[in-house]
Amino acid sequence: MSDAAQNNAPVFSIEKVYVKDLSLEIPNAPQVFLEREAPQVDIQLHHNSTGVEDGVFQTTLTVTVTAKIKDKTLFLVEAAQAGIFVVRNLPQQDLEAVLAIACPNILFPYVREVISDVVVRAGFPPVVLAPVNFESIYQAQRDPQAKVASDPPVQIITPSVSH
Repeated sequence: MSDAAQNNAPVFSIEKVYVKDLSLEIPNAPQVFLEREAPQVDIQLHHNSTGVEDGVFQTTLTVTVTAKIKDKTLFLVEAAQAGIFVVRNLPQQDLEAVLAIACPNILFPYVREVISDVVVRAGFPPVVLAPVNFESIYQAQRDPQAKVASDPPVQIITPSVSH
């Protein structure tokens, strides 16, 4: 292959994966550890990508987990998992898809582990995030009229709080 062809070949590489931000709040401790009811768990997920330099992007996947019993918050965890990715020689449409689908797919297992670990270290049963279909989310954002898969974008499996 000629040097010109190699220089125009698509490039995708992971330069770094890291926890950019991590927060844990247990505002009603120690009383929440005496609760016997199973909590309602809400999960919010979002991601964004920004250019760092030519062909280098940072993608950040942020997950916020809030567990409540009635109006009392048991815990709130927010983790921002980030990655630095080199993406070159792609058409704009393909670049957009890589940043919205491939990069969050790479980051998700890491943030999933961080959330579970922090919740356990806080004294609660683990919160296990179900897989997320970032391609469906991307397609839904591009075409709001398109039917999104019937599965919710984020599901969780969590045992009830035990003491």
